[in-house]
Amino acid sequence: MDGAISTRDNRPRGNAARTSEAVTCGSAGIVYDGRADLDHEFPFCRSSVRKFRRGEIIAGAGVVLDMFARVQRGMVSASTPLADGREFIVEIVPKGGLIGELEVLRKQSLSLEYRASSDCELHYFDGRLLRDLCANDPQFQVKILSKALARVSELELRIISNAGSSLRQRLARTLLRLSALYRMDAQNSGDELIISQHELAATLPASREKVNQCLRRLRESKVVDGTQGKIRILNRKALEAYAEGAGLA
Repeated sequence: MDGAISTRDNRPRGNAARTSEAVTCGSAGIVYDGRADLDHEFPFCRSSVRKFRRGEIIAGAGVVLDMFARVQRGMVSASTPLADGREFIVEIVPKGGLIGELEVLRKQSLSLEYRASSDCELHYFDGRLLRDLCANDPQFQVKILSKALARVSELELRIISNAGSSLRQRLARTLLRLSALYRMDAQNSGDELIISQHELAATLPASREKVNQCLRRLRESKVVDGTQGKIRILNRKALEAYAEGAGLA
């Protein structure tokens, strides 16, 4: 997951250009002195910092790694191909989210492809140190596994909720969910989402044509607005009503 490792084409998509910077620590051991160069969430030194441009592949499915990452800035999408060849974005990992921690603990390969949904910065940690800490600190192990369980539970509930919903409901719920992720950054109001129509269709999932039709109706109703690659929420209450199924034929 250290940026250069991928089983798929690692060239930037669109006009995205690759940037990276490595920051290594002097000691590989576990430290607890609270220095400014340590990630507050993990009591050991990060091994590197890497920056990615929007659209760049971070790690491909099937790769076996002994590192995991924390999203320090921006957002990362985790996707898998569907049987018909379309992409399904399973999860959007926001700032503070972890990537690959369960695979490191289980010593398994990545099952999803990870790509930068926006310009982002990832902090990488040694998988061996994570396994050692989980083995020696039950409270830390519970913390890591609880976070992973919460993510799995959220995904399960979302799939169940979407199963009997109209496309407009799913679209409204997705926009509100993405807005909540953007709001995790104190500098972002969550009203403007940086997402392409292709990415939005892959997140639902649905065909791009049908997603475009739903977006057009929401624009005509002045619920959302936007330009290419961006969607701005104009009427949050109306969007919440659509998410609950109100006003749908």
